Amino acid sequence: MQISSQTELTWIHNMHNGTAETPHTAGTCNETLPTPSPSSEFSLGVLVLLAFLMVLLALVTILGNVLVILAFIMDRNLRHRSNYYFLNLAISDFAVGAFCMPLYIPYSLTGKWYLGRGICKLWLAMDYLLCTASVFNIVLISYDRFLSVTKAVSYRAQQGITSNPVINMVAIWVLAFLLYCPAILFWEHMAGCSVVAVDQCHTEFFYNWYFLLCASTLEFFVPLLSVTYFNVHIFHSIQRHQRHGSVQDCEPPRSSRLSWRFCLLPRPGASSPPSEAEDSVSSSTRPKKESLVTEISSPSRGNSVTPENDLSVSFCATTRAKLQQDKRRAKSLAIIVCVFAICWAPYTLLMIIRGACRGKCIHNSLYEITFWLLWINSSLNPFLYPLCHVKFRMAFMKILCPKKFATLRSGSF
Repeated sequence: MQISSQTELTWIHNMHNGTAETPHTAGTCNETLPTPSPSSEFSLGVLVLLAFLMVLLALVTILGNVLVILAFIMDRNLRHRSNYYFLNLAISDFAVGAFCMPLYIPYSLTGKWYLGRGICKLWLAMDYLLCTASVFNIVLISYDRFLSVTKAVSYRAQQGITSNPVINMVAIWVLAFLLYCPAILFWEHMAGCSVVAVDQCHTEFFYNWYFLLCASTLEFFVPLLSVTYFNVHIFHSIQRHQRHGSVQDCEPPRSSRLSWRFCLLPRPGASSPPSEAEDSVSSSTRPKKESLVTEISSPSRGNSVTPENDLSVSFCATTRAKLQQDKRRAKSLAIIVCVFAICWAPYTLLMIIRGACRGKCIHNSLYEITFWLLWINSSLNPFLYPLCHVKFRMAFMKILCPKKFATLRSGSF
């Protein structure tokens, strides 16, 4: 009887320190971990304000990403390779706002988890999966833009292949699942016990510095270095094309004996690689080029402008337009990457530091701020899409302001 009373007192003591054994675990961990302090230390007015801001952020995240998904469904002009990756990013960000944020708001305000251990595991797995998938999608978008600028010909040749982006999209979710979800689901079973209190909801590796460092390297540091590398090469490639275009592609032909058709079409039986300037011309400008050939070949044109000069000026203008378009998209992509770095860097670094000092050197309020800053990235991404493509702006206008869209469309014809 005395032993039983002593065991009960030990269990109550462990409950007070947040290290009680959960009902489904087989053993008791000797490690005592500090639990996050509840946010109830704030006044009622502050809690109401925080609740309002959290709900508002969740609604903005949901509605913004729903708008992107609807634009992709309703506008066929958006259904090409690069925009499939934006759709994948919007799906992951939408799930963050629709599932992760609403479940976390009561826990963040009260400091206690009331939904049970099963829902906790599901929420943790979904949160880590969706946030990691969002990061990997940003990397994939940067890589796709890198290929479209540096390898324009081969990139355009694959525009009609839909299986390639689908495979990449599925691979993103598989890799995101493998990074964290097995550890979330099976860590306590491999350890033989749980270090999470019954009224708390965080991962078993919450204070494991080694695992957090390795996972953060794959989730944040490697993606950040990758997208930085891609964007630097994109800008260098655009600058190189601009220099070559201004010096070579915009010069009129030096020899009047050279047929103007030779500038566009190879001779029968001859195969030569396309020039660098032609590589930079998008596939959407090819019908204009073909109409240009027809106009030049017609005898009704005046003799004041030679076909060679006319073709050179038009080709130069098309090349410059394509380069300016690539430059605008590269700048907008750089903005997305910078926002990603600003939102993710504080949380990632803080998690590593917190794991190293066992949670004793980081105040919980600072952790909460960086945690929500990470989710803010999912709410900002939909507003950054229009910077990347004018077709997104038109699709958004078609959904939100159909009358204004119809007026602009009728005025353009």
